[in-house]
Amino acid sequence: MALSLALSLSLSLSLSLPLFLPLLCFPRPCATSEGLRTKECCPVWGGDGSVCGALSGRGFCTEVLVSDEPDGPQYPHSGMDDRERWPLAFFNRTCRCAGNYGGFDCGECRFGYSGSNCAQYRESVRRNIMSLPTAEQRKFVSYLNLAKNTVNRDYVIATGTRAEMGGNGENPMFSDINTYDLFVWMHYYVSRDTFLGGPGNVWRDIDFAHESAAFLPWHRVYLLHWENEIRKLTGDFNFTIPYWDWRDAQSCQVCTDALMGERSPLNPNLISPASVFSSWKVICTHHTEYNNREVLCNATGEGPLLRNPGNHDPNRVARLPTSADVDFTVGLPDYETGPMDRFTNMSFRNVLEGFASPVNGMAVPGQSTMHNALHVFMNGSMSSVQGSANDPIFLIFERWLRTHQPVRSTYPRANAPIGHNDGYYMVPFLPLYRNGDYFLTNKVLGYEYAYLLDPGQRFMQEFITPYLEEAQQIWQWLLGAGLLGAVVASVFATLVVVARRKWKRNQRRKRSLGYGERQPLLQSSSEEGSSYQTTL
Repeated sequence: MALSLALSLSLSLSLSLPLFLPLLCFPRPCATSEGLRTKECCPVWGGDGSVCGALSGRGFCTEVLVSDEPDGPQYPHSGMDDRERWPLAFFNRTCRCAGNYGGFDCGECRFGYSGSNCAQYRESVRRNIMSLPTAEQRKFVSYLNLAKNTVNRDYVIATGTRAEMGGNGENPMFSDINTYDLFVWMHYYVSRDTFLGGPGNVWRDIDFAHESAAFLPWHRVYLLHWENEIRKLTGDFNFTIPYWDWRDAQSCQVCTDALMGERSPLNPNLISPASVFSSWKVICTHHTEYNNREVLCNATGEGPLLRNPGNHDPNRVARLPTSADVDFTVGLPDYETGPMDRFTNMSFRNVLEGFASPVNGMAVPGQSTMHNALHVFMNGSMSSVQGSANDPIFLIFERWLRTHQPVRSTYPRANAPIGHNDGYYMVPFLPLYRNGDYFLTNKVLGYEYAYLLDPGQRFMQEFITPYLEEAQQIWQWLLGAGLLGAVVASVFATLVVVARRKWKRNQRRKRSLGYGERQPLLQSSSEEGSSYQTTL
């Protein structure tokens, strides 16, 4: 089954990975002493100069109301972590956008809509990376590299806890970051351990985006934002994240220098020097060091990308997922069961995430299957973007939703691990998104996978569309070549006619000189005309 491959890539790339809307974290206008002191993040929209675009009816500034539903027992603390009851540690007033408007200032459109008034529904199709024309593959890689080397204009990251920033925000601790690493940092932040006070004193059994119900909705929003940031950065609003169908794969098919980079001939743990990714530096990988120093990752480069696919611990991952694994997983009727964590049995989410067997549905501590298996198989730096977006999860999730058509109440309302209940706002996104609001099909969010289209539509998207796009890119050259060809053909035809007429006159002159005057068998202007047509 096709995997949603946002080949994103920091690439360790297991690769499987996926409109408009800014995303997370800390919007620049709010990352100030004033914003921290007032706990208000309601920026002015530049389109009309009003807060949240209120004058244009786009939105308004309002109090944030968080869910009071009880969490599960996995996290027994309270008031120790800025992510608890997100985003109240930082802001208690934000923009609430109306209709199809979106963004932290309501200046953009929500997923799946576009246009000045956000009234135009737009559906994008994510295609198989292996069927894209070479030019499209190169463009994808170039976009990733551009994102890695361009500071994000809308968001900054926090380099300290809220307590470290002072009660009145007198010591704001925020930093610029490039667009690619913004998502790496987000993935780190949502998954990091909780500091309990003192070097190395942390609570590890906490994760606001993994090991429970929010795993799929959170990563879906995460990739939609990642896709949107690439669009804004490049100006290419037709860009979609390609996927890699890794069912039954025996090797990393996308690990080539044309895509995510081959294995280096000098060191099997490094990326080939011929790949653009060989010069990349990873961030947020020294978790033990952060815990010992009680500091957050500040996005400083920590070394080269590492990847050695296939040379992993076979006791943890015996093989990559198969078609049969995918079919079994999609057939599980229950989204969550039991404690709703990594020890859950017969849970679609837990099997898909990779903590349970895709053969019998039972939890398998110490082993990794499905999504997690790809992480282990790639055997190297597993930075966030690629680690989350590279595998079957999104496309398989869509298959499951269409197969079982679950109602909203299927998603756990209470007693899931902290951060995973239906009404919990996703950490660390601003604007705010509730987990349960993204327990729905792709089409509502404005995108589709080529794999899930009917055969005729799929053929168009996977084979015809890519080549029409290439033709569109070179249409001016083709038009010029066609016009030039027409001119050359006209000149050639004229030369042929002139030469033939001259030859005929010479022949008649010769016959006249040799035999006296003799009338031609056919004397009419149609002779030369007929000869001309025949010649052409």
